[in-house]
Amino acid sequence: MNKQTVFRSQIEDFLYHEATLLDEWRLDEWLELLTEDVIYEVPSTDAPNSTAKSALFLIADDATRIRARVKRLNDTQAHAEFPRSRTRRLITNVRIIEQTANEFSVTANFAVYRYRRNASLRQYVGRYFYRLRLANEQLLICERRAVLDPNELGLLGAVSFIL
Repeated sequence: MNKQTVFRSQIEDFLYHEATLLDEWRLDEWLELLTEDVIYEVPSTDAPNSTAKSALFLIADDATRIRARVKRLNDTQAHAEFPRSRTRRLITNVRIIEQTANEFSVTANFAVYRYRRNASLRQYVGRYFYRLRLANEQLLICERRAVLDPNELGLLGAVSFIL
């Protein structure tokens, strides 16, 4: 796979595969989709266009912190996600907005439906911003930013799972 042969449909399939891994709580397999220099961010809902250096973020993780997060989420002693949330992700409006020889900037809309214990359904809606890198003919995530649409997170509850 090279620049000429990567199509939006392949990027869509990659994002759908990622969503499946997260929904099925296959977090160790999800880690394999990430580069060593990966960044995963969820900015605060009141400053979605800010940087982690200039504003408080809900999540601002590098590869080390992501691996630690996955380890905690997989731990049965982690009360925030045990029993695990059940989620269903819908990914739509996938667009390649920029590309170089081996990197692609991609946006997509998302809706994540979350069920936790017997609590009511919670919906997380927003937009993903990805930077994907082609390495050894495989797409990998080097940046993943989830920007939530609501102005207030209070109605949604904590974001203790991988958004």
